[in-house]
Amino acid sequence: MTIQWFPGHMTRARRQIEEKLKLIDLAIELLDARVPLSSRNPMIDQILKGKPRLVLLNKQDLADPKTTSDWVEYFKEQGLEALPIDASSGTGVRELVPKSRALLAEKIEAQRARGVNPRSVRALIVGIPNVGKSTLINRLAGRKVAITGDKPGVTKGQQWIKTQDGLDLLDTPGILWPKFEDQAVGVRLAATGAIRDEVLHAQDVVFYTLKYLAPHYAGELNERYQLGIEPDKLDLDNPDDVVALMEGIGRKRGCLISGGRVDLEKASQLFLRDLRDGKLGRISLEHPGELG
Repeated sequence: MTIQWFPGHMTRARRQIEEKLKLIDLAIELLDARVPLSSRNPMIDQILKGKPRLVLLNKQDLADPKTTSDWVEYFKEQGLEALPIDASSGTGVRELVPKSRALLAEKIEAQRARGVNPRSVRALIVGIPNVGKSTLINRLAGRKVAITGDKPGVTKGQQWIKTQDGLDLLDTPGILWPKFEDQAVGVRLAATGAIRDEVLHAQDVVFYTLKYLAPHYAGELNERYQLGIEPDKLDLDNPDDVVALMEGIGRKRGCLISGGRVDLEKASQLFLRDLRDGKLGRISLEHPGELG
């Protein structure tokens, strides 16, 4: 399955970013801590052209803390500083400015050596839709200056915003890449709400998400839905076993139709809401140890 998703405003956003790079000291790459690799635009290295970069793992309050720690180490091995944050509550956000300045320490020191007082750091915030860019900007600015929403594609244009801590931020619309060749990437992004629900069927998203969650987070699923999952007894290659989990979730959530059957579509939508709202606990949908 190849998922096509490249609205015209995303094409324009990439061009605008490339035009603004000469004004930028630092790129702040915002990722979803639950799916850091899947929420990372594979074109970003090409787009940013070697600019200093700070990686932020947002929504860390929803992600498995041990897995998030492993992702921090993964990015460190790639030569990138990664900082787990939660833009909504402000957790970790205070560390953003000191880490940004540390990445630019040589440039700042060179300016001082020439007798030039360093100006505000100009930072570009990039990330895919619905990853929390506007929420982060509002948090840094200390006021509502960027539009937020729980649907992807809220930010349509670019805007400069001054923060309380001496950063000049350039907000940009979320940019997805032209297509997802890997079905798992599209499913993870759909599960976390990064792409519109209309792009993939909810039942398909939940089917593949449960195939991952059942062996990794059986305890959380059992606690929420009383499914009685025993991972070593599951045959996740058997579609019937996965559908049985979906039906169990539907029965627990009261998604029944005539004849006592489960409305799988309604059950799937409710499950995705639970997952996105953190009602299953702190869950990550990918781990660096699973990379080929």
